[in-house]
Amino acid sequence: MEEYKEIARSWEENVARNITFIVTKDCQLACKYCYLVGKNETERMPWPIAKKAIDYILKHESEYSEKSVIWDFIGGEPFLEIDLIDRICDYLKTEMFRLNHHWFNSYRFSFSTNGINYDSEKVQKFIAKNKNHLSIGITIDGTKAKHDLNRIWKGITPEKGSYEEVVKNIPLWLEQFPFSGTKVTISSEDIKYITESVKHLYELGIHEVNINVVYEDVWKTGDDELFENQLIELADWIIDNEYYKEYSCSFFSEKIGKPLDSVLDNGNWCGAGKMLAIDAHGNFYPCTRFASYSLRSKKPIIIGNVYDGIDKNKLRPFLTLDRTTQSPRKCIDCEVASGCAWCQGENYDAADTDTIYQRSTAICKMHKARVRANNYYWNKLFNKLEQEGLREQYEKNKKSNHIEPC
Repeated sequence: MEEYKEIARSWEENVARNITFIVTKDCQLACKYCYLVGKNETERMPWPIAKKAIDYILKHESEYSEKSVIWDFIGGEPFLEIDLIDRICDYLKTEMFRLNHHWFNSYRFSFSTNGINYDSEKVQKFIAKNKNHLSIGITIDGTKAKHDLNRIWKGITPEKGSYEEVVKNIPLWLEQFPFSGTKVTISSEDIKYITESVKHLYELGIHEVNINVVYEDVWKTGDDELFENQLIELADWIIDNEYYKEYSCSFFSEKIGKPLDSVLDNGNWCGAGKMLAIDAHGNFYPCTRFASYSLRSKKPIIIGNVYDGIDKNKLRPFLTLDRTTQSPRKCIDCEVASGCAWCQGENYDAADTDTIYQRSTAICKMHKARVRANNYYWNKLFNKLEQEGLREQYEKNKKSNHIEPC
């Protein structure tokens, strides 16, 4: 049997500090499911703020002991500010070298882009200059029907989807970053497109499809059944056509759908508080989801700024977060709790009070549907491997490479 191919995973996962520059709150698109409710064309990060943030972070090297760093750039659409980003990255490289900083030989510049101006001269020049230290993901939601349902152009009536402008840049992106993955978001309206969309993305040459449902409370009666049916249909197609050998879809994982281990599974799901985000005004946040443009009804949670540094008393509550401090009893006792995700910012935004310790459970029925389909997937795959006499080899490959076939 052909060996299972290891799909590129997050660079230095769990050992890198993530530092995010919110370089703009503007975007060419007005995606219907976007959690950024306060996007605008005016709040753009000025160079003096970016420089002051960098100087503060690099000066406090002892407080950032992680061996690696991911310098993340988001918007809106980050590549709208490519000139600023280029200047920031040049300064970071020269300063880390000048200071003999322990991050100098272990850093990445990370981007999630809508892909519209990916082929522009300035973006391509930036990529060529920083190629060995870049992680770039282009968001394409699947088929034209799926993509254009939600990822529409801003300010255009009637609605106009962005699929054609994005898909034309996929070949160039995959030529430059062949093992990059895309991120697909599922909302109530587009569940029916899941199977055909994953198929389409594989056919475009994208080997890793990271896909998740939105965390907001948007789910309707019957969505979970439709979701489960779509995932079972997708499981059949992946296994029958042996795409599991070289392709990845994050909906299927051996690690989900089990009871919790009270010790091993008590961490916080996300890295809020262990990350750092900086906005155009120089404010520091524990995650971008706590900035004002990410929140529907709550005030932003600011933990410092580029002038005064980080207020450790404001940061401390985030460092105490774990599963038990924020989950209701039904989540702790749930028989399929493992793999059920949450967003710390959505927890805060949806909470009854201004607390970060109240977990939103809006995706409960969607997670349970995913688990049922996931069980179907692995039972079918393992039966197939057993019949072909390949189960033992799969287990050996998984143990040695720490990977899953899909």
